Amino acid sequence: MLHAQVRETTGTADELLARFGAELLVSQPTADQTPTYWVGREQLPEVLKHLRGAFPMLLDLFGVDERQREHKPAPASDFTVVYHLLNPERREEFRVKVATGDGGQPIPSAAAIWPNANWYEREAWDMFGIEFSGHPNLRRILLPPTWEGHALRKDHPARATEMEPFSLDEEKQAREQEALLFRPEEWGMQRATEDTEFMFLNLGPNHPSVHGVFRIALQLDGEVIVDAVPDIGYHHRGAEKMGERQSWHTFIPYTDRIDYLGGVMNNLAYVLAVERLAGIEVPDRAKVIRIMLAELFRISSHLVFYGTFAQDVGQMSPVFYMFADRERLFGIVEAITGGRMHPAWFRIGGVAQDLPQGWDRMVREFIDAMPARLDHYQRMAMDNSILKQRTVDIGAYDTREALEWGITGPSLRATGMDFDLRRDRPYGGYDQFEFEVPVGARGDCYDRAMVRVEEIRQSLRIVRQCLDNMPEGPYKSEHRLTTPPPKERTLHDIETLIHHFLNVSWGPVMPVGEVSFPIEATKGINNYHLVSDGGTCAYRTRIRTPSFPALQQIPSISRGLMIPDLIAIIASIDFVMADVDR
Repeated sequence: MLHAQVRETTGTADELLARFGAELLVSQPTADQTPTYWVGREQLPEVLKHLRGAFPMLLDLFGVDERQREHKPAPASDFTVVYHLLNPERREEFRVKVATGDGGQPIPSAAAIWPNANWYEREAWDMFGIEFSGHPNLRRILLPPTWEGHALRKDHPARATEMEPFSLDEEKQAREQEALLFRPEEWGMQRATEDTEFMFLNLGPNHPSVHGVFRIALQLDGEVIVDAVPDIGYHHRGAEKMGERQSWHTFIPYTDRIDYLGGVMNNLAYVLAVERLAGIEVPDRAKVIRIMLAELFRISSHLVFYGTFAQDVGQMSPVFYMFADRERLFGIVEAITGGRMHPAWFRIGGVAQDLPQGWDRMVREFIDAMPARLDHYQRMAMDNSILKQRTVDIGAYDTREALEWGITGPSLRATGMDFDLRRDRPYGGYDQFEFEVPVGARGDCYDRAMVRVEEIRQSLRIVRQCLDNMPEGPYKSEHRLTTPPPKERTLHDIETLIHHFLNVSWGPVMPVGEVSFPIEATKGINNYHLVSDGGTCAYRTRIRTPSFPALQQIPSISRGLMIPDLIAIIASIDFVMADVDR
């Protein structure tokens, strides 16, 4: 499938070269074979506008600090901005890069081409200090406005122990509180017109519907939402910075905490990216075990969404039933992995250990019982007339809008877009499984929920196939860069012992290169972009999460609605704040 994708995107590259000339476009080979071209700052707007027709979605936009990199790609620069583009219908990806110096000329903003570039550019400025000319409101997004420096620069302290001890005197506390105040004028809002005085309401962060670490500043005309400004960063802990300080192996547990409801699904995108970078083949048994655990966590995550979605729109009972099912799932996960929410069980090259005795009985009992329970929940929740009144035709958007805002996963499929990476760009062994991709039609709150409900049924179908067709064989690769070898081999083979010692103490050395690996995670496309400089840890770890663009879209689909409608919208998005501000 990868090679087919490369052939398809060759036409796009040829079109660009024909229009702009080979002297303006410099190709860069990458480990994932995604077409990657360097573009000059002056030509960037025209190139991006040209690509907009072929790639309706800006999947990701991020910066790279190149100043300490030994194996720099051409053209050499202090900083690089990367544009990762996606065409879901054609299953194509494309990557554009532009170089800039430290304190050099600003890069033209892409916010007028793809609306979701707004937040990504703010993040790049916040983390790297990269300026974007023409941006509507370039300001910090993850770090507080009082923060000094740019956290993902290589010269910024990576740990609290490298900084001055934290102190909060009265003066600093007053300054921080002042910085938290919402000023409508900074966001182009009026406080009043000739005949209306607007009210401004902070929804969150201390509010159950916004998860305790998310604020939306609402401009209200009575109870009608005129405008909204999402405010994130309350949860930020620098996962990408950690990824550049941990070895390739020791970063795996940190991935669990990104979408903390997705469990090993977070491990999957990361280890697949490392394996593609290093050319590591994974045994069939390990592939099927991974898929089974990933789909069990997809069910677990969707059950949390299902129960809390019903609860947010006023139905209290379902969440108790569904959390009971989730506990049964955690019992299976714990029996297999030893952990519950954060097992950190996947490894580069396979999984941590083989399946325990009796795993099949536990899994079979669960998947046999769930269909009848889902039917009961359907009657209890989705068929409930009040829930339908609260969610049908609320917060609706079409496929074009979803692509413009970078919406992926069930929220994209709810608009009618039949796109799922597991089927359309199979990875990790998904091409061996039969399942359907549920889609909606209206793109409203109800359809977003219904798609996830049906995905639970399809995940049960995949898990059953794993159960009935679990292959024999090893659960990890024999590659020297992967999981530690069996103990008995290290006792008899000095070469194996040396590699084991080096991999555990220092970490494996991955080849120089650059790779992206997107997967269909619980909430949409999760993509790890890794840059290796030939060391024991990643030079750059970029984590593209599905929840980040989803929150950016909230103002556009909530204007003109009422506050209770906004609660239903927030519930239907199925976001996790650790997945947003990382």
